[in-house]
Amino acid sequence: MGKLILVRHGKSIWNIDNIFTGWTDVDIAPKGIEEAKEAGELIKNNDIFIDVCFSSYLKRAIKTAWIILETANMMHIDCIKSWKLNERNYGAWQGRHKQDVKKEVGEDLFWQIRRGFKTPPPAISIDDERHPKFDSKYKVLNPAFLPLSESLEDTKTRVVQYFFEAIVPQLVQNKTVLVSAHGNSIRSLIAQIENINKNDISKVEVQTTVPIVYEFDNNLNLTNHYQLHTSEIII
Repeated sequence: MGKLILVRHGKSIWNIDNIFTGWTDVDIAPKGIEEAKEAGELIKNNDIFIDVCFSSYLKRAIKTAWIILETANMMHIDCIKSWKLNERNYGAWQGRHKQDVKKEVGEDLFWQIRRGFKTPPPAISIDDERHPKFDSKYKVLNPAFLPLSESLEDTKTRVVQYFFEAIVPQLVQNKTVLVSAHGNSIRSLIAQIENINKNDISKVEVQTTVPIVYEFDNNLNLTNHYQLHTSEIII
């Protein structure tokens, strides 16, 4: 069975400004570019050879993948993109400063939505300019598939579905797979792979551009996982 490497994209301009991003297609920040280069160096220095890459439809994840592959001298490999690896859709919170939202809704509801499993943010309307149907990237999709907002549970459903339909077949072929995605789509995969329950997943923090490596047996049972860091591999 192949190896799986999960990487959260480098810091975006809205990460730095503490703004809810979701499906908003903001760019990677200069700091995020440097983070992605460091991830590429880690992969190269640990003699990890990637066979295929997956990313979301959002440029901060796509550019992170490009930078990692360029730095690791692996730009020749295929990079497959899917909206199912997109960040959680934060609905009406997208584009709003997190502290402003917290003041408006209160600490309890804020954290229930942000770190909870089942509660979604307030939805946008189908006519809101932030609705994905107004973005040409999603023009071939039935608008009924495009979320107005998502809980982590909703996000996990689509991400895990894609994991089994597209990524696992690559692992079965003994390929090393890089997935460049987002905080909540990566958390969803971590919850599935590590069998973390809905109460404990709220405690999982995913750092930007720290590669997380998973190894499996032939039945896709997890045998080892670790993070790559600048000075060492932490198991």
